[in-house]
Amino acid sequence: MGYATEAVFGLGCDPRNRRAVDRLRRIKQRSTRKGFILIAARPAQLAAYVASFPPHVLASWPGPHTWLLPAHPGIASRFTGRSATIAVRVTAHPQAAALCRACGTAIVSTSANRAGQRPARSHREVLRRFGRLVDYVLPGHVGGLGRPTPITDAVSGRLVRPG
Repeated sequence: MGYATEAVFGLGCDPRNRRAVDRLRRIKQRSTRKGFILIAARPAQLAAYVASFPPHVLASWPGPHTWLLPAHPGIASRFTGRSATIAVRVTAHPQAAALCRACGTAIVSTSANRAGQRPARSHREVLRRFGRLVDYVLPGHVGGLGRPTPITDAVSGRLVRPG
């Protein structure tokens, strides 16, 4: 499914559905070495994936802050890639948050682009690029960020992806 986020359109699916996650990876042409971001409407939706939430992370949410946190033991590498951390965000974007609330869970969320291309910023652009490869694209508007959310390692404070 495609949907609007804080800066770009995202592609996402239910993380509990392995076939959907694998399909999303194929659509994106994304390496198995890279993990996926999980977004949620509230931190509790991420609890099964994250070992713990530091206070500074909780204080930044909801908002356009993606954090690398230690993954809960046993989390599949399809979410973490080759890392012991998982990228998570509690979104303040109305459409993305509503989607997580409607699903009752966090969702896998990745920018609507193939590896190495710029992300789509409209639902029409997602449809043009992916057509029938995605089941549905929700019309909507991206938030005010000009670039995808920054990703910061919550333990070291290192900026992994600038915003």
